Amino acid sequence: MKIIISPDSFKGTLTALEAAKSIEQGIQQASQEVETILLPVADGGEGTMDALVLATDGRFVQTTVLDPLGREIEAPFGVLGNQSTCVIEMASASGITLLHNNERNPRIASTFGTGQLIKAALDQGFRDFIICIGGSATNDGGVGMLRALGLRLVDEYGLDVQKSIDGLYDVKRLDFSNWDTRLNDSSIAIACDVNNPLVGENGATAVFGPQKGVKPEEAAYFDQALTHWANIVEAEKGIRLHDYPGAGAAGGMGGALIAFLNGKFHQGIELVLDVTNYCEKIQDADYIITGEGKSDRQTLHGKAPMGVLHCAKQFDIPVVLLSGCIEDQDRELLAPHFQEMVSVVSDAVSTEVAMTEASSCLSKRAYETFQHLIG
Repeated sequence: MKIIISPDSFKGTLTALEAAKSIEQGIQQASQEVETILLPVADGGEGTMDALVLATDGRFVQTTVLDPLGREIEAPFGVLGNQSTCVIEMASASGITLLHNNERNPRIASTFGTGQLIKAALDQGFRDFIICIGGSATNDGGVGMLRALGLRLVDEYGLDVQKSIDGLYDVKRLDFSNWDTRLNDSSIAIACDVNNPLVGENGATAVFGPQKGVKPEEAAYFDQALTHWANIVEAEKGIRLHDYPGAGAAGGMGGALIAFLNGKFHQGIELVLDVTNYCEKIQDADYIITGEGKSDRQTLHGKAPMGVLHCAKQFDIPVVLLSGCIEDQDRELLAPHFQEMVSVVSDAVSTEVAMTEASSCLSKRAYETFQHLIG
């Protein structure tokens, strides 16, 4: 029997690779005769770079950058096995997990470090980019990234505006005299799983701002700042980001990549499956086990398990969903798509235990699931 193990990350506990290894351990405890192949996946958020580099036998390049609050850190970018494609994960330089809860400050949090990663890759000769924009700590419209790549935002006196959300109100024009023109010859694929516009009730601030520290009474101020920024971009670049689908992703990073780097959106999981030739690798499998930290109705809309399922259906391979938690009210929606659905959290395992003992709990559920599959 051949089983492909393809989970996404279990956010807050296990990376996709760690989850895959935990599932494999449980299966091997049940039977030493089963062939297991680890093909962890991702949907464009955290862990996407790792999944792509691992699947293509690529490598990582460490770079010194600034974190969202301007502190020096070491962050990697990935190089795929073809040695020509660079993968940048925004979360590694500008991610919310880089900050303690009491440090979240979207008024000053910047994407500058992500721009530094892009510049470092350009310096090494890369022109083919995949940029994964999930998990950000920022709501700066991607302005920090643009600054790192040479763009100046100037006020009515020709001076640089303040590097904060407040400074966006003072922008009168853009100065491209130091812009990194190597970007003109670059290809930018944006891995993303949301299509929110930049501003408005479904925009970056309204939907994602609260988790980054935007207080309810500040939301309108932030949204108006991004609206002014969008007005400037429209005047300078002829691109209207206000209601552009995806422009609000990662606090407006999506819009900056579209307008200034000519980025093209790709649903994260589809890009990962395509780059890794996933469908070709699974053709002779007997089962596929996929999963994520939490499965609910959102899983049906572009999340990793559905991408895996789409490939599996082409070869009539049954797929088991093994997730940290499966929302009870959404089980009926999910059930028609999977051979089995298994949640680590159960009557016997609390959410707290499942989080603190994630690897062992997942291995145990994988063991039990495999025993059930083989009868």
